[in-house]
Amino acid sequence: MAREVKIGNRVVGDGHPAFIVAEVGVNHNGSIDIAKDLIMQAHHAGVEAVKFQKRTPELCVPKDQWDLMRETPWGYISYIEYRRKMEFQQAQYTEIDRYCKELGMSWFASVWDEPSVEFLDAFNPICYKVPSASLTDHGLLNCLRETGRPVILSTGMSTMEQIREAVRLLDKDKLVLCHATSTYPCDPHELNLHVIEELRKEFPCPIGYSGHEVGLITSVVSVALGACMVERHITLYRSMWGSDQAASVEPQGFERLVKYIRVTEQSLGDGVKRVYDSEIPSMRKLRRCQ
Repeated sequence: MAREVKIGNRVVGDGHPAFIVAEVGVNHNGSIDIAKDLIMQAHHAGVEAVKFQKRTPELCVPKDQWDLMRETPWGYISYIEYRRKMEFQQAQYTEIDRYCKELGMSWFASVWDEPSVEFLDAFNPICYKVPSASLTDHGLLNCLRETGRPVILSTGMSTMEQIREAVRLLDKDKLVLCHATSTYPCDPHELNLHVIEELRKEFPCPIGYSGHEVGLITSVVSVALGACMVERHITLYRSMWGSDQAASVEPQGFERLVKYIRVTEQSLGDGVKRVYDSEIPSMRKLRRCQ
């Protein structure tokens, strides 16, 4: 059985080019202008889609953290107020949808709660992403299955049994499972990329990689290990304010990432040992015993 899922106009899975996603996430810092700049940079880099995050702060922020104060671009405010200011609403997502269509770009979002699913469904997204933090939210998983849309599920901070339970609730014919470690940025010793191979052995769906490390090499290696989707955060400058910026990739880095992944895919081949026509002149010149 083919290990593939149709997402938008792309088939994601074995034998197909890696589906590369630039996650804007919350790196826009509440600015639609920054968001549009990041979309343009991702488009220029050659990615397949950009991703945002949508949540209802009152549902997703634990009550005991609402009144904690923190420094933000809007001043010294409570955590719940900060989360509200970071959320794009109808007008901003309408503009994101318009701008992506103008560029011919696909977009979707991670959804952190059920009202966010209803909100985004009006935009007819190509798929939904379940963030690692919501892998154990079975109500959300059931809600997503009912939409009938493809689902990408990140597996950071989760045990194998928790992953199995989540997969049981979702439509495996419309599921992409992503290996991830939820540390920002993640130390190379904790990336554990061989988990990609273990997930491929156990689950019949395409396996991807959602990376939060510094640098590009390990994300490229994930493709060599069988990841057919790669997601990295994109930022204008890693020095910008925000918790995800340090684990993000700047525009020029994203261009290199796409290039390196495509070269890696070409170099993997089909595993059948053969003598290439290009080798014959060297063979005639250098091999003494035919």
